[in-house]
Amino acid sequence: MELTHFDEHGNARMVDVSEKNITSRSACAVGSILVNKEIIEKIEHSDMKKGDVLGVARIAGIMGVKKTSELIPLCHPLMINKVNIDFEIDKANCLIYAYCTVKCNGKTGVEMEALTGVNICLLTIYDMCKAVSKDMEIKNVHLVSKSGGKSGDFVWKE
Repeated sequence: MELTHFDEHGNARMVDVSEKNITSRSACAVGSILVNKEIIEKIEHSDMKKGDVLGVARIAGIMGVKKTSELIPLCHPLMINKVNIDFEIDKANCLIYAYCTVKCNGKTGVEMEALTGVNICLLTIYDMCKAVSKDMEIKNVHLVSKSGGKSGDFVWKE
């Protein structure tokens, strides 16, 4: 089995993508954070002392996407075409879902960027709400779908 991120001497290396074709690529990731009812209410009524929780989390997620290659060793820097961050609040279960969709035209995929974006969104929500309660749990972060590239399309199956 050939290890793509190691050379013949066992040294870490960035994969050579110079011969790969530029294709349209996209990926979507999701994750959730379990909070309490007070946090949900404060977010919905814009009553959190640190400000607009979801607005700040959205910007943080976009920034995370753009910095992925600086955070993940051997990850290629990409020219991102689009980042979309959406949130869904499940009041009954005290969950906030974050969705991150990333698009680019490139030689390698954007799965890591979408996953990084979701994680940074959820961490930002935690940071902005921890004064109310530290009893929060980040859960179920995973790739929902991806398209483009040699490996083809992927869709998460529950």
